[in-house]
Amino acid sequence: MSDFSAACMWMRGGTSKGGYFLKDDLPADIAARDAFLLGVMGSPDPVQIDGMGGADPLTSKVAVVSKSSRDGIDVDYLFLQVFVDQAIVTDAQNCGNILAGVGPFAIERGLVAARGDETRVAIFMENTGQVAVASVATPGGTVTYQGEAAIDGVPGTHAPVPLEFRDTAGSSCGALLPTGNAVDIVNGVAVTLIDNGMPCVVMKAADLGITGYEDRDWLDNAADLKVQIEAIRLIVGPMMNLGDVKDKSVPKMMLVAPPKNGGAVTVRSFIPHRAHATIGVLGAVSVATACLIAGSPAAEVAEVPDGPRKTLSVEHPTGEMSCVLQVDDSGAVETAALLRTARKLMDGVVFG
Repeated sequence: MSDFSAACMWMRGGTSKGGYFLKDDLPADIAARDAFLLGVMGSPDPVQIDGMGGADPLTSKVAVVSKSSRDGIDVDYLFLQVFVDQAIVTDAQNCGNILAGVGPFAIERGLVAARGDETRVAIFMENTGQVAVASVATPGGTVTYQGEAAIDGVPGTHAPVPLEFRDTAGSSCGALLPTGNAVDIVNGVAVTLIDNGMPCVVMKAADLGITGYEDRDWLDNAADLKVQIEAIRLIVGPMMNLGDVKDKSVPKMMLVAPPKNGGAVTVRSFIPHRAHATIGVLGAVSVATACLIAGSPAAEVAEVPDGPRKTLSVEHPTGEMSCVLQVDDSGAVETAALLRTARKLMDGVVFG
């Protein structure tokens, strides 16, 4: 806890929630910044009772935004995951859900001028060096959060925030398939090690002795399963060029099964130690991409539509997330887009 305070907008982005800050409003020293953010969230504490965090990794997130000097880019965005029960703040991954609030936040803070009824905001994601373009509803030159778009995991409807991702392949691991293989065998389990915006380990739920349709509470209480998953994760870290991942939040662990509700694939994700109520945006992109890789565990269970433009509905514990993948003549993914929404919850000053 410190006496430092900063202007902050608390927002829901996709199915996550957290604090959005201008970079210049935070301490320049990284250690001081992280200490402040731990205080803001109330970490380390399982219930984050002394802070703004919601006792869940999904509600203990931070976006740091600044005007960009890069050609063709409006703003730079650094995502920080504040651990709930450990004194850790990490930039080791991206967050496509929190990304959904960056465009509206940038316009509200005056970093980007609204242009017509819809404003496209080009965002450079500092964590991975990739670019996303968010389309923000700005009728009359003002951001609106009201609309008719619905996403699973969020009650009601809101203004749509379509997110188009560019150059996501290998953003953290150096290659879409960091080992060069569609399938690797780790501890006797067939896995696809993939990074199309989020480092993921994709494996069949059945190979781990479950159906893949279990709910989040059951998965979180499956101690033996979690031990097995973590053993695999620690082995594949160096294989994915991520080094020792013992204290890292990547790679995410994705257990896939055949679709059950008309989608392309069912997934149960661990982020990485707790079961996810939904699935992360970029995690969904990586899983959907794995479904297109011949011979992969995901391809063996997925139902993939024909044609160069494929909409893959990724089913998760509380609904689905649709990924739109454009592939070239060789079947390689060229672009990926998803529909998200965001909402401003609070704007004021937060204390660390």
